[in-house]
Amino acid sequence: MGRRFLISRLGKRTSKMGNPDCLSRAWQVSYGGMKKFEELTEREVLALAIALEEEDERVYSDFAEGLRQDYPATASMFDGMREEESGHRRRLLELFQKKFGEHIPLIRRQDVRGFVDRPALWLVRPLRIEAVRKEASTMEVETRRFYEKAAARTQDASIRQLLDDLATEEREHEERAQELDKQKLPANVKADEEVAQRRLFVLQIVQPGLAGLMDGSVSTLAPVFAAAFATTNSWTAFRVGLAASAGAGISMGFAEALSDDGSLTGRGHPWVRGLICGAMTALGGIGHTLPFLLRDFRMALWAATGVVITELGLITWIRHRYMDSPWFSAALQVGLGGVLVFITGWLIGSS
Repeated sequence: MGRRFLISRLGKRTSKMGNPDCLSRAWQVSYGGMKKFEELTEREVLALAIALEEEDERVYSDFAEGLRQDYPATASMFDGMREEESGHRRRLLELFQKKFGEHIPLIRRQDVRGFVDRPALWLVRPLRIEAVRKEASTMEVETRRFYEKAAARTQDASIRQLLDDLATEEREHEERAQELDKQKLPANVKADEEVAQRRLFVLQIVQPGLAGLMDGSVSTLAPVFAAAFATTNSWTAFRVGLAASAGAGISMGFAEALSDDGSLTGRGHPWVRGLICGAMTALGGIGHTLPFLLRDFRMALWAATGVVITELGLITWIRHRYMDSPWFSAALQVGLGGVLVFITGWLIGSS
């Protein structure tokens, strides 16, 4: 939202200046600060590694404090992981000072394309052990992949050796995160134990698919039902719904494909994610559009309403199952959004 606003403002300002190249420069101003991983120098790679280790160290410290009362064994394990991340940071600092001097350039994970946005779980109280365990494993997978990719492209032998060593140690962290405190967890949590690869499956498939399904199921309600109530004609409502579903699918597909390249996080090829998101968006809209193939308008309307309820229920279940959203919260958010969009379509179509 902020980037689009900045581009819009700069575009308006440059249009008054009458310079045809200004809008292009405005785009560079708003997006030019994010670098591709392949563009980083060895100095920047080490600086980024230091920042990553420092952030992970602080996250694990907050996890340990948040879990100490209810899960002391897990908290102790996070304390150990925090100390190891601190050791990684010191080794990186020593090598950086030896190679490049005292000044460390400011480069963070949000400055490089390919990293996954982290939810601020460490700020939530009480901490939920399932969410923390999943986040810790995903963090370790991401960091390991970063070190492996960084080591493969560096030409300096000492830097490559350290990055390879850290990748091996992060792999051990990854395995430890998968086994976090199994003996102390309740039985229902043990039954839900997931490994890092499953969490990557969620990142690659479930998240883009869920985003598309939610957008397709909810956003297309208004045009479909507005057309239905305005014309009381099933065939017209079907065509409007088909167009809205296809348009939304194309839009969401491109948006997901251009969001990040997934090179450091294992989220998969961006165009595969885009295809999944776009397909699920179109499917979500077509689901409540197909009933309007029935010639009887009232029957089609009731059938479409039933499909909408089924879609919202499915979205609620997916959010609870894979995104750790509480049942009530997921149902309230999805249901309220669907009802508001449905009422909007009904009001516009009946006016």
